[in-house]
Amino acid sequence: MLTLTLRSLERDGLVERTVTPTSPPRVDYALTPVGETLSAQVSGLITWAEQHRAYVAASRLRYDAS
Repeated sequence: MLTLTLRSLERDGLVERTVTPTSPPRVDYALTPVGETLSAQVSGLITWAEQHRAYVAASRLRYDAS
């Protein structure tokens, strides 16, 4: 799943992939300049998730109990 996600982000131009021919091969990923523009939005999503973690956990428990 991670490989598919990274390939999709590479295809969209948000990350770049660099393969170093070592044994075993090394693959590095880095944000492109356009990918870096998402930092503020992703940071906001992380903040929201942290603030609502308890609510989501409680909702999952209620749902699973029903």
